[in-house]
Amino acid sequence: MASAILDNMYNYYLTTYGKSTVSRYDSHKKSELRSVYNNIVKINKESPLYKIKDSADAQKFAIDIKEHARDLKNVIASLSTGDSLAEAFQKKIAVSDQNDIVDADYVGNGDSDENTNSFQMEIKKLASPQLNYGNYLKDDQLAFKPGSYSFDLNTSSASYEFQFNVNPDDTNRSVQDKLAKLFNTASIGIHADVKEDDSGHSALVLTSRKTGLKDDEDFLFQILPGTSNESIQAMDKLGINKVTDAASNSVFLLNGTEHSSYSNTFTINNTFEVHLKAVSPEGRPATLGFKANVDAVADNIQELVDSYNSMVDTANEYRESQPTSQKLLSDMSGVAQHFKNDFEAIGLIINSDSTISVDRDLLADAVESDDAAESFHVLNRFKNALSAKANQASLNPMQYVDKVIVAYKNPGKNFATPYITSMYSGLMLDKYL
Repeated sequence: MASAILDNMYNYYLTTYGKSTVSRYDSHKKSELRSVYNNIVKINKESPLYKIKDSADAQKFAIDIKEHARDLKNVIASLSTGDSLAEAFQKKIAVSDQNDIVDADYVGNGDSDENTNSFQMEIKKLASPQLNYGNYLKDDQLAFKPGSYSFDLNTSSASYEFQFNVNPDDTNRSVQDKLAKLFNTASIGIHADVKEDDSGHSALVLTSRKTGLKDDEDFLFQILPGTSNESIQAMDKLGINKVTDAASNSVFLLNGTEHSSYSNTFTINNTFEVHLKAVSPEGRPATLGFKANVDAVADNIQELVDSYNSMVDTANEYRESQPTSQKLLSDMSGVAQHFKNDFEAIGLIINSDSTISVDRDLLADAVESDDAAESFHVLNRFKNALSAKANQASLNPMQYVDKVIVAYKNPGKNFATPYITSMYSGLMLDKYL
């Protein structure tokens, strides 16, 4: 039972947040990590002993709180690099006039020596992965003798040995599915898939997660059968040892000069992170630069508001199954309500469900007026107040989960329990309570 519960929790996390990009604000110094740990221990030292109620939504709610709090903290961190209140919300935002061809993110640190204002890119070729397309085999037949088989997989940095078994009740399709799972769970930078045709045949297809080749590389991965005749014959039937499409580098013109890259994502002058999406129409380069100042301010504030709204939406979503979600809603909406009167003057409207909407016209007027400094002061205070609540939720998301108090501790006379730094760290929810 416990294993199934944890499997469902991990599946939810991976399917919902597994593809989230890692921000540079997710990395921390040792001192910052030590501070986080000490705060968690301090919280748990004085908190009562409790068990989580039998609720299918409890794990999901805790994960959602933790991830949305992480996102909110990262947004706040990105808006906290300026030397002045105005600079914090005037963070540069990159823009492309052909987003379907190439777009960019600003990754600079706001230094005045960043003199790259705009440039042109014409994409000649996208970087591509290596593709090994196996042979099509009849799904409901078995082309392999029952037994054990092996093969080696070599990359530029490592070598792996794989083994698999074929049982008498297997079919070609079940063997291919078995191998696909073997590749995908090995975490070696290769994605495996089984492709079907219209005649009941299927083939195992291997695709490298990396793209591009260095000058001294002939492949990103190489598959060689084991030394036994059976393994050699099995590989001949599978056909996954043959490179169908070799990996290739991207080719593009940067201000008219040709360049190449191993990847479709790379940085230019440590200022722009560029994402190539498609080949440019002949003679039509895309122009990349920065958004206008007012638009950048509006987008930065919208990003902050969206992160705040996601926390409020999470609280509202679990209102019925997790009654204590009202505490999360109260903590977050209380911050916004404190600034309600100030918000109305700068185009931030608090809705009936406690989310915030942005009137970009009113906001533009506010940040361009003579009283712009006061508007930025309000926004900065709001940002700092949200930061405190986001840190609180991130340190102990379980405070908002519905639970049963088992015993209260004697205040001031407790010892830290190092094996219980946080209920969230294991999500060991007692289903038998």
